[in-house]
Order: sequence, then structure tokens, then C-alpha cells
Amino acid sequence: MDKFVIRGGNPLVGTVRVSGAKNSALPCMAAAILTEDEVTLENIPQVRDIETERRLLESMGAKVQLGYGRAQHRTTISCSTLSDPVAKYEIVKTMRASSLVLGPLVARAGMARVAIPGGCAIGGRPIDLHIKGLEKMGATITQEHGYLEARADRLRGAHMVFDKITVTGTEDLLMAAVLAEGETVMENCAREPEVCDLSALLTLMGAKIDGAGTSTIRVQGVPRLHGARYRINPDRIEAGTFLVAGAITRGDLIVANCNPNHLGAVIAKLEEAGARVDILGADSVRVRADGQLRAADISTEEYPGFPTDMQAQYMALTTQADGVSVVKENIFENRFMHVQELVRMGANIKVDGGTATVRGPAKLSAAAVMCSDLRASASLVLAALVADGESILDRVYHMDRGYERIEEKLRGVGAQIRRMGNVFNPRESESAAD
Repeated sequence: MDKFVIRGGNPLVGTVRVSGAKNSALPCMAAAILTEDEVTLENIPQVRDIETERRLLESMGAKVQLGYGRAQHRTTISCSTLSDPVAKYEIVKTMRASSLVLGPLVARAGMARVAIPGGCAIGGRPIDLHIKGLEKMGATITQEHGYLEARADRLRGAHMVFDKITVTGTEDLLMAAVLAEGETVMENCAREPEVCDLSALLTLMGAKIDGAGTSTIRVQGVPRLHGARYRINPDRIEAGTFLVAGAITRGDLIVANCNPNHLGAVIAKLEEAGARVDILGADSVRVRADGQLRAADISTEEYPGFPTDMQAQYMALTTQADGVSVVKENIFENRFMHVQELVRMGANIKVDGGTATVRGPAKLSAAAVMCSDLRASASLVLAALVADGESILDRVYHMDRGYERIEEKLRGVGAQIRRMGNVFNPRESESAAD
């Protein structure tokens, strides 16, 4: 099992480029189910979750060409035949986004059988909101043996109000609605850029959608969709991770190929913590931190608030800030698993329910630590970059689920980081989430 070996102490200096957004690419790949024509997606990141999605679509009968390098991170998907509309557990057990195929399968094939999602163990992400929405649209849903089965001759437009904001629920039901008969109105929708990415692709495919990016989305169903070509937006979480990396190492880092408009909450907190952040045009941000960082509280919220996917990385930063920082996690109930590993490295963190209190600055020392989920892994990388000595990070396959060759990118801007084991190859079989 691969490990990262990181020697701390080097400021990050130079330019690092951000890959495409995994959390946009996954629903956009699922959207290809909705048409018999080819869908081509560009700026696809080379990460494990994308390879899992490829295997999932191919297991249903789709033809998927997934290329990197000269292919410019492009995938072409043809779902002209859906011979087996089943999301099998052995494929999706390491990926939460498996629920994203439920809506488009029912809309296109009239039937779906989907394993209850797996992925990071960061808390419950109930699929009941997906189920309620599909039932309102006329689907009959049963659950047994760890699978959901949904059937409908043709979905009907409906009016639904989400009990809580859900990104995957908004995306799943949006894909179901585009082929439903009549109008669908969804309220209390997620406003994340990833939802807007999916909506833009669906619109290019012929869908009629109004309000994506707001809390109310209206969809006028159409009989069929056609193929399209679409470029995925940059990954705002990867960009935010690199911005924190530049600040925590007291570096001078340019984060290129990003969308600064998607980083408002993260940039605001970095500035509050004493970092200097400059937006360099439409696709680059520069971060510098040559003085002592200051304590600054965060409270995770749905977009455009501070993202839960940046909480662990920001907590690593607070360990180096002068004063007391309060970190409140409001989205997932089990997202402090990185705390015990940061404490082993010398951080002063106390947790009470969904609130962590961090006292800094702490002198971090190298240690052997365990990666427990995707974003926790990123926080440990950040901590190791400033720790005294050489840290060893185990189970970095979590990192490979969402960050494309992060060790190479960090090494390119001055980090002392290497991988023990084979360089991640997305075509290799996945490690089980043990």
C-alpha cells in the first residue's frame, strides 16, 4: 500500500496548476446515460473516483474512452446501449457518488438497481432525499440486500422542496427531471458550482433548465437529449488546498488554472488569518504569508459559505496561527477524524461535538500518521509540510481518489515529498476501503 514520505520546512514557491473538478466530472459522466449519442468531457482529472465511474458505466454496457496526456484529460462516453442498468456494489463500494446514476437510469431506461453508496467514512449522507424526489416523480422504489431498485414507465414533473440542502440529491433529481414529462420545480437546491457545471452540460445536450446556481431550479422536460462536448471547471477544493499550502509554509505560491470566483470564502479566511491573497486575472490566485498567521474561526456551510471539503485543510493551518481558532463542522457529523493524527504531530486541539478548538502556534513534529478519508489526507500533507523531520503518511489511496498526482505538483514548487510504492495508475485495481 502506497505511502507519502514528507520532510517539512520548505516554503512553497512557484506556480502549481489545478486539475478539473472531480465533483463536477462525476455527475457529468453520469449525465451521459441520458442520451444514446456520444458525450465528450474535457479537463477530466486523473483520480481513482473517475476510474471507478468509468468501470461503473462500462459494466452497464456503455463504451468509455478515458485518456490522459496527449488526450488532454478527455473522456468520450457512448451509452447507446444500456444492457445492465445496475450499479454493482463491488464497483461502487469506495465511491459516494454512485447514487448519481439512480436518476438518469430511471429517466432513460425506466429501471435502476443501485448499491447503497460507499466512499469516505465522514458521516451519513442519506439517500432518502433522492428517493423522496423520485417517488414524487412517479417512480416505485424498493430496497433489499443493500440495493435500491427504482422503476417508472416515464417520470412525471413534480414540485419538490428538499428537507435539507443536498448537492448529489439536487444533481440526481435534476438529471431525472430533464427527461420527465412536464415541469419539475425543485426548491432549497444546492447552489454549488458543480451543480452549475452539470446544468451547463445538460443544457448543451438539449435540456431546458432555469435557475441552476440558485435555490430554485425549474426544468421543462424534453423527450430526448443529444450528445455534446463540455469542459469541466477547475477543482475549487484542490485550488483551496494549494492556497492553504502556500500560506501554511510561508511561501509565495501562484495557483493557476483555477476559478477565483469559486474561492471567495476560502480567500476571505486566509486574508483574515494574515495571508496576502491577490487575484491575478480570471484564472490565477497568488498567496503569500511571510509573517505570523493569526487565529480565525470558521463555520462550514453550504456554498457560497466555507466548504466542508476545506475544513480539515484549514484546521491544519490554524495549528500554525497565533491564538485560539474555533472550527465548527455543520455538514457532516464525523469529519474530525484527522484531529487525532494532528494531535499526534503536536497540535493542540480539543473537540466537543461538532466544534474543534485549536490553540496555536504549535510546533509540529514528524510522525507516522494514518489517512482516514480524502480531505483528512490533505490536512495531514499540509501539516507534514511544516513539521520538524520526516513524516510518513499511510493509506494515501484516499488522496488518490480526489487529487491528481499531488506529490508531483507539490514537489514542483519546492516540497520534499515522495511516494513509497508505485506511482498511482488509475487503470490499476482499486484498493478496498478497509
